[in-house]
Amino acid sequence: MDIKHNNTRFDFGVALVALALLLAWDASGLDLLLVRHWADAAGFPWRERWITARVLHEGGRMAAWGVAAVLLVNIWKPVWPEQTKRERIWWLAATLVCVLVIPMIKRVSTTSCPWDQAEFGGVAQYVSHWRFGVLDGGPGKCFPSGHASSAFAFLSGYFALRRAYPRGARAWLLTTILIGAVFGFVQMIRGAHYASHTMWTAWVCWVVCAVGARIWLTPRNS
Repeated sequence: MDIKHNNTRFDFGVALVALALLLAWDASGLDLLLVRHWADAAGFPWRERWITARVLHEGGRMAAWGVAAVLLVNIWKPVWPEQTKRERIWWLAATLVCVLVIPMIKRVSTTSCPWDQAEFGGVAQYVSHWRFGVLDGGPGKCFPSGHASSAFAFLSGYFALRRAYPRGARAWLLTTILIGAVFGFVQMIRGAHYASHTMWTAWVCWVVCAVGARIWLTPRNS
């Protein structure tokens, strides 16, 4: 079996296994249990701390746009010269698609953020994001995590690099996952998102990239 088919089997195998784990997580009730460790009836003490709100939230978002700028430059002045131009263009395009898809899902979500829950000083009641049509009494539009996409949108780099730089691709993948986990943790302790919101952002970005890579990327030079 050729490289392309091996990659496709791996990509969608990961997506299916991750989907099963995510559904199990959602059924476990751990989302609410975790955020309770970081809040009380007065809210989330870490919500407006300098390190969480300014450095890791606002700073992380700015850093993400900086990386996107590097990917734009990479199209015409290759930073990774062994990539094809098709791979370089796809890398930026797939990243931007991920950045756009997550807010589109959030826009129609009826799930409110943890800091909107009555238990933590808000007005909403906890309702699973899979209970379609059941409103929680809050503002909604909180699922999945937009900030986590500032990291997980760059899962595209794994797909774009793995033909020419397989070791670099694995390093990029690990780094992206670690940064995304940090962003997700920060948003959880701030009360902005449940842990599953971050996990679903990672899953959506992975699937977007896997589908895009299957359609547009090939193992040969173009």
